[in-house]
This record gives sequence, structure tokens and C-alpha cells, in this order.
Amino acid sequence: MTNQYQNIPAEKFQFVQRSDIGHDKKFDTKPVSYFQGAFRRFCKNKGAVVGGIVISFLILFAIFAPFFTPYTVPYYDATYMYTPPRLEIFANSNIDFWDGCKVKNANYITYLKDVALMQEIGQDVIKNGEYTVSEDGSLYTYRFDAYHGVGFGKYKIISPEEFAAIQQYQNDTGKQVLYPVVPFSDRKNMQEKNKYDANIYYEVENLKASVLRPKTDKDGNIIPNYWKYTEEDKSSLVADYNSLRIEGEDGVQENGKTYYYAYGRKVDGGIEVRAEYYEYYTYTHTQVKKDGISEPNFIFGTDKNGKDILTCLANGARFSFIFASVVAAVNFIVGVIWGSISGYFGGKLDLAMERFCEILGSVPSMIVITLLQFHLGALILEHGWFQLSNIQNVLVLFIAFFATGWIGMAGTTRMQFYRFKNQEYVLAARTLGAGDARIMFKHIFPNGIGTIVTRVALAIPSMIYSETSLTYLGIINLDAGRITSVGTMIAKGKDSITAGAAYAAFFPCIFLVLMMLSFNLFGNGMRDAFNPSLRGSEE
Repeated sequence: MTNQYQNIPAEKFQFVQRSDIGHDKKFDTKPVSYFQGAFRRFCKNKGAVVGGIVISFLILFAIFAPFFTPYTVPYYDATYMYTPPRLEIFANSNIDFWDGCKVKNANYITYLKDVALMQEIGQDVIKNGEYTVSEDGSLYTYRFDAYHGVGFGKYKIISPEEFAAIQQYQNDTGKQVLYPVVPFSDRKNMQEKNKYDANIYYEVENLKASVLRPKTDKDGNIIPNYWKYTEEDKSSLVADYNSLRIEGEDGVQENGKTYYYAYGRKVDGGIEVRAEYYEYYTYTHTQVKKDGISEPNFIFGTDKNGKDILTCLANGARFSFIFASVVAAVNFIVGVIWGSISGYFGGKLDLAMERFCEILGSVPSMIVITLLQFHLGALILEHGWFQLSNIQNVLVLFIAFFATGWIGMAGTTRMQFYRFKNQEYVLAARTLGAGDARIMFKHIFPNGIGTIVTRVALAIPSMIYSETSLTYLGIINLDAGRITSVGTMIAKGKDSITAGAAYAAFFPCIFLVLMMLSFNLFGNGMRDAFNPSLRGSEE
């Protein structure tokens, strides 16, 4: 079509002023920096955000949880081994979850013994007193309170001073620790395994039987068999070792006579007593040790050694995060320096440095760890250095992870330098007289920081997983002193599954699963945010 602009009437044209001529307008929005843009892209990735939140929670748990528990890593109490988790909010409710109880299947005699314990100490050893009986009447099923259910254990021998101190504690607090003992004449007729069982306080059908069956009255109540004496029995062996019980401290009236319970028996080395372990535990920690522990309460339960799982897991997580972060930081520094030199200068220097990395990286890490353990241990013995096995093992782990850990970082950095070193802005900087160091770390390195940072983020969970694997397999032992490892806890917890205490393995395993999954989501989100061109790719 022929243009007809020559035929446009003159009146269609209009002169304009210079001020009316349009120019480029200034943007109303503020410029966005590289990191601001990356942060915005990261926030759009919901999976990465959730991963970051979970990681933050795990880190806060590792940092602060040890401050909110009175227990320490070295602490243990074999009496409370495999004790179920308990939260106070559930312990005093009708909810059968996280209440410190476990399902117990028992025959009638075992059930009767638990009833006897519940009757004596006044605690719901059988939760709410509820139970079910099998159709044939041979099996009783109920929720058993594992904290008060430990009962009395064996007879304890304490000093006269401690005996008096416990009496004073009972009078001051109203909590009963010591209970009347069984007549020694009856105990002498029992089989050896029953003589020292402090849970037996009742009359039994046959003293010489292997399994002692409690007697009950017509109302089904257990009949106590406490050692009693009268005022006329002052010459008795136990006359001077009676405790003033909270109830009945003025004596018990029977058949017109006043009887007093014997709360101890004088033996070589002190006084033999029946101490209810839950209250004795409280007394010992609050009055004797004064270590901040008020009563036994394990939120995550205990392992086979009676260690608090919450404390060990928090300290193990703290060690893992700190150790992995330190190693990642050192590997980052060494790897960036090595990779930048190799990638920037190239040529024969790059060839030599790459061959060195390949040779070093081909050495199996297991051999490195074994040699380090052997030679470092011999060196310590030879020079008389520190003998703390944990410090030695941590040092072995650090050297082993550092020996080859920086190679991957160096390779990533080298790749970025090869990618950017011939770009126009680098040539311009060199033309303007910029030195090699300035070009390397002022112009090239910032442009490759996204990929490098992503590598660091993914290296931390990899190191934690490797450290956990080594401690799980027992190649590195971190189960002494004030340091422990998540891998060590999982190794111990695997035996608890068959013992009906799966929680001992569950909590460390769930921590490891959450950490690995969250770090992978977080690392992938960082990769997509810092380098959108790699979105969806696998590195």
C-alpha cells in the first residue's frame, strides 16, 4: 500500500514546545540488589521456606533445650532405664499418650503385686485402677506407671545420719520416703532372691515359695506384714531405729496395745531400710546432690542406661551442627582459595592442582580415619598429651573430613572461575589495570557466589550424616564425657525396639530425617534463588 502522508492536510500538524517532548522517566521503584532478588525468589519456594523453618527449629532446639532440662549427658540412673516419655500435661489426665505409662500384660500374681504397691504408696501404679482381663482370666492388661512402678527395689543400707536426715525431710515436707520393714524372722524363711526384695511388705501364702503370692482380706485388700514393737520391746534390736511415719506417728492401736512400726534394722555398715525409690530419688537430688533435679521426669524417656534422651539428643544435635558448620567453613575457605587460583590461572598450574586433588580424593576416608586413630593415639601416648578420648575422636573426625572435604568446594569454585574469567567486564577491569587478586575476588567470585553458597548449604547435612554414620557403626566413639552423637543414640536405640521402648530410637531417627529432608529442600531453594538458570536441575 502506497503511503499517502504527502496528502495529509497541514492543519493536522501542530507545533509542540520543547518541554512537552517526552523523555525517559525515572523509575518510581527502588533498585533490587542481587541478594534481595535471590531472597524474593527463595520466599516464593514454599518447600524451601518450610525447610528453612524446620532447620531453624532444630537449631534452636539444639541450642536452648539443654538449658531447660536439669539433666546432663553424663547423668544416668539404671533404675529408670527404658522409662517411657512423660509430659506433665498428659501425666495427670485421662489421655493415654505421653503419660509415662506403658502397656503391661501380667498374670494374676504380678497384677496383685502392682495392686499391693499402689495400695502402699498411694499412687496410681495401675493408671486410674483400670484393667482388662482375658477371656480365660489368665492375663491382666493395664497401663503401668513406669515412674512410681519401680517401687522399692532392694533393701538399702544407709548411715544413721542419713536416716535421721530423711526423717527430718519427711516431717518438713510431708512426703514419705521410708516405709516399715518386714519382720526379719519372716525374711529369713524366704528364698534368697526374695529376702532382699523391698517390694514385699505383705503377708504371703507360703514364705518358702519361689513366687510369693500376697494374702488379701475378704474385701480384696492386701494384708501388710510390717514389723511392729511395743514400749516393752525397748531392748529390741530395732528399738532405737524407728521412724516417725507421717500417718500414725503416735503408734497404732491393736488389741488394746500401742505398737510402733520399725522403719529400719541395724546391720553392719548402717541401717537397712525400705525406701520408696521415686521419693528417695527426689530427696537425694533436692537435699543431698542439689543438682537442680526435683523429681524424675523424662520428656523423651530414657535409654537402656537410664540416660535422658532429650538431653542427649539436644547435645548431640548441638555437637553435629557446630562440628559440621566449623568443618564447612574451613572447607569453604580452603576450597575457594584453591579453586580460584586453579580456575583463574589455568594452564599447567591448573593441571598440577587438579591431579593433586584427584589423587587425594581417591584415598578412602575409612583408611584415613583408621590411620589417624592409630597414629594420633600413639602420638598422644608418646608425648603424654590429653587422654580424653572424645577430644581425640573429634580431632580425628575433623582431620578426616577436612582432608578431602574441600575438594568438592574447590571444584565448584574452579568451574565458576572458568565460566566468568573471560567475560567482558573482566577484560575491562584488566584493561583498566586491576590486579589479579582484585579481579578474582572483586569481579569473578561475587558472580559465582550463588552456586558456591548452595554447595556450602548442602555440605552441612552431608557432613552431619557422615558423622552420624561413623558413630552409628562404632568406628568413632563419642559416648564418653559431656559429648554424645545422634549416631551413637540410634545405635543404642536399635536394641530398645525389641525391648518395647522404640522411643529410644524414634526421637534421634526423626531428628535425622527432618534435618536431612529440610536441608535438601533448603539447599535446592537456595540454588534456584541464587542461580535461576539452574532451576530444576540436579547438581
